Amino acid sequence: MALAVVRSLNTPRQLRTAQELEDFEQELVDQYLLASAGAGVSDGTVAGDRRVIFEFLRYAGIPAWAVGPEDGDRFLTYQRKDCGWAPSTVQGKAWAIASFYDFLIARYQGDVHALTGHVLAQPIDEFNRPVKANYSATRIPPSDPEVEQLFSGWRASIPQARKYLPAARDYFAASLWRRLGLRISETAKLDIKDWRPDLGEFGKLHIRFGKGSRGRGPKPRLVPAIDSADDLMAWWLADVRHQFGDDYLDPDAPLLPSERHDLYTGRCARIGTEALRSGFKSAVRLYLPTWEGRLTPHGMRHFCASSLYLQGMDLKAIQELLGHEWLSTTTRYIHVHDDHIEHTWAVVNQRTSARLDPTRAR
Repeated sequence: MALAVVRSLNTPRQLRTAQELEDFEQELVDQYLLASAGAGVSDGTVAGDRRVIFEFLRYAGIPAWAVGPEDGDRFLTYQRKDCGWAPSTVQGKAWAIASFYDFLIARYQGDVHALTGHVLAQPIDEFNRPVKANYSATRIPPSDPEVEQLFSGWRASIPQARKYLPAARDYFAASLWRRLGLRISETAKLDIKDWRPDLGEFGKLHIRFGKGSRGRGPKPRLVPAIDSADDLMAWWLADVRHQFGDDYLDPDAPLLPSERHDLYTGRCARIGTEALRSGFKSAVRLYLPTWEGRLTPHGMRHFCASSLYLQGMDLKAIQELLGHEWLSTTTRYIHVHDDHIEHTWAVVNQRTSARLDPTRAR
C-alpha cells in the first residue's frame, strides 16, 4: 500500500478556507499512518486504521480537533446497537481511534491549538474504552485424561487410516499444539530447517512466524522440544516426512507438507491451516465426541499452558513458550482443576505446621 506524500505540519501558515481545514485534517491522518509504517505496522493494518479513523470522523461530523469523549460514546454505541458489530470488531475500532488520538496529543497538540484554537481531547478514554473482547470468553480445555483419550485413540488409528500420510501429519501437528502450545498458523509455516536438534538439551523449534502485536509483522522465538516433543520430531522426520516426496532433505521444504505438489517445482506444497483444522475436528468427533464442536486447535494452546502450569512450570516460562508479549495474556490461558486452590492451601499449611512443630527433628 502506498502512503500519501505529506508535508511538514510545522510549515508556517494559517487556515482560512474550508479546503485548507480539510487538507490539514488529512495531513494529521497521513502523519499518523506514516509513523505507523515507520514502527513496522503492516500495510493491511495501516489501511484498516485509516478506514476506521475516517469512519469515525464522518460519523462525528466535525473536524478531528473538535472531537470529544461524548463523540466516542455515541460512535461506540452506534457500532454495537445499530450496526450490530461483534465485541471484537468494536474493540478493534476503538483501539485504532484511541491510538490515533494518542499520537496527535503527543506530537501535535501545540500545532493544532495554534492553527485551530482547539485543545485536543482523547475521545476513547478509560470510561468508554472497551476491554479486550475475549476476557469473558473463557476457553476451558479438556482434562488430562480426556486429552489422552483423544490422542491415544487417534494414534492407534493411524496405521489403518485410508490415507496414512495426511492422518500422520494431522496427528503430528495437533501433538505440537498439545505439547508446545504452538498456534496453528505457526505450525503450518514451519520448514524442515526450523527444527534445531543441536540447540539445548531437547532441541528447539525456530518459530519464525510468531504472531506480532498490532500487525507489526512476525515475532520469532525458539521453543524447546519439551514434554517428549523431541521424540515426536524424531518419529516424524525418520518415519513419515520422507514419504511425502524427495524434498525431505531440502531445509527450505515445508515441515508439514500437503499431498499436492507445486506445478512448477514438483516439490511438496505447504499444508494450509484449514486442512489441519479439518483433520483435528474429525479426530475430536471420532475419539472425544463429548467435545465435538467445542475443542479447537487454539483450545489445545490453553490445554498446554494449563497442563504445564499444573506440572510446576512457572508463568514466566509458559509466557515465553507461548510467545505472549504480556504475562496477563498468559494468565488467561491457565485453567486449573476445581480443587487446585484447596490442594495448594493444604500443602502450604502442611509446610507451616512442619516448621512450627517443636517435636520435629532439627
